[in-house]
Amino acid sequence: MRELTSAPVPPLGEDDHVRGAPDAPLVIVFADFTCPRCAVTAELLAAAPLRTCFRHFALRARHPRALAAALAAEAAARQGAFWEFHDALYADQGHVDDPHLWALCERLGLDVERFDADRRDPVTLARVERDVGQALRAGAATTPALIVGGELHQGAPDPTFLAAAARMNGFGYREKQ
Repeated sequence: MRELTSAPVPPLGEDDHVRGAPDAPLVIVFADFTCPRCAVTAELLAAAPLRTCFRHFALRARHPRALAAALAAEAAARQGAFWEFHDALYADQGHVDDPHLWALCERLGLDVERFDADRRDPVTLARVERDVGQALRAGAATTPALIVGGELHQGAPDPTFLAAAARMNGFGYREKQ
C-alpha cells in the first residue's frame, strides 16, 4: 500500500453503494464488472468482516462492455437491487451483453423497461463518470483499487491485507456528516 498523493477520496455520500456492518472497518473498492480480479476481490470482501463501498472504475479502453455493465448496475440500483445485480454480474462475467442483462433483471424482479431507460439516462452516466474520476484522482491505475485508511492498494488483495484491514478501526476515513 502507499499513501494517497493526489486528491483525497470524497467521503461517503447518500448514493454510495455500501454493505457490511456499520461499525466494521471501511474499504472503498474501485472496480470494473468485467475484470476477473475484481470478481475475486468481490468474493473475498463479501467474506471478510469489513464494510465495503463499491465505486466504479469502468474504462472502455480496458473492456468494451465495462461502461455498459456499470450503467446497468446503476440502473438496477435505482430499483434497489445494486448488490444483487453486483453479485450476479461477478458470478457470471461471461454474460454482460444486453440480452443477458435483461434476463438478469427479470430474474431479480426488476422492471426491464425502467431499467433500460435508467441505464441510458445521462444522470446514470454522470454517476459512473464521477466514480471513475475519483479513482483516477486517487491514483488508481489498475482494477481493483482499494482504499483503506487513506492508503491505496492496487490489485486484488491477499488474505494478509484483508486481515490487516479487518483489524483497523477509526482509521481516518470520514463519512458524510
